[in-house]
Amino acid sequence: MKKLINDVENVVLDSLTGVAAAHPELRVDLENRIVFRGGTPRAGKVGVISGGGSGHEPLHGGYVGTGMLDAAIAGEVFTSPTPDQILEATRGVDAGAGVLHIVKNYTGDVMNFEMAAELAAAETGVRVEAVIVDDDVAVQDSLYTAGRRGVGLTVLLEKIVGAAAEEGLDLDAVTALAKEVNARGRSMGMALTSCTVPAAGQPTFELGEDEMELGIGIHGEPGRKRVPLASAAAVAKDLVEPILADLDFTSGPAIVMVNGMGGTPQLELYILYSEVAKLLKEAGVTVARNLVGNYITSLEMAGASVTILRADEEMLRLWDAPVNTPGLRWGA
Repeated sequence: MKKLINDVENVVLDSLTGVAAAHPELRVDLENRIVFRGGTPRAGKVGVISGGGSGHEPLHGGYVGTGMLDAAIAGEVFTSPTPDQILEATRGVDAGAGVLHIVKNYTGDVMNFEMAAELAAAETGVRVEAVIVDDDVAVQDSLYTAGRRGVGLTVLLEKIVGAAAEEGLDLDAVTALAKEVNARGRSMGMALTSCTVPAAGQPTFELGEDEMELGIGIHGEPGRKRVPLASAAAVAKDLVEPILADLDFTSGPAIVMVNGMGGTPQLELYILYSEVAKLLKEAGVTVARNLVGNYITSLEMAGASVTILRADEEMLRLWDAPVNTPGLRWGA
């Protein structure tokens, strides 16, 4: 195992120490492993938080800041944060207007966020709402979930909902928007290689030199099928077609993300985006906005995912609103 770490036990803590050093505009609670937006909480603003296992950076801590998240909780690598951690984050962003939890659909995350919300309500009376992101069309159930996994749409949802909260929308409106974004987005991913969890010290799964895995999750979960290595054009088709078969994207403008899983060069991601854009044009999908890069990763896995959101004009406006975070920044 070749990794730039000090010791396996302190990988997450050491990483957050680096976040604190690199971004003094954020407040990093090392004891509870939470990244807070500077100046949080802001009176009258709905608090928006998310979190999950580490190893998916820049998700979630990289999206804390103006126009996006108020806090992000870091669990151990590929492991949900604890209810106590989530409770501490909820307390820390509560400014009297309620708190929204954005939760990827993994059993541990859903259970722990629910428990934290109940504890917060009992202790302080804060109103907590949640949206469960379940955009992955690859599999209905997996090793970690009941229902579809939460993957790339999480990034788009955090941006749009974060902008709405920044503008002062109340908790009901922010929650309704989050659920609407989730209903309108779909994702599909693939892997060229596995990744290595530091505590395991060896790859999560094995792929031959001439093989790739279609439909993987962000923790190295098995996908739909293992197939021979193919061209970027063929991979784009394998990712886009299941998404278009699951939801009609021709009735509004689309936001499209081609995301790297951590070990795929930007050069290759742009090649893939070119092929995705061709397929969407042929299918009658109007791409209004796009992201190409590493936004929700799986450690050093080589591979990519495609996320498509059927937006509307209001979602596009919120997408374009200023954002200033370590992982996403424009207009600020």
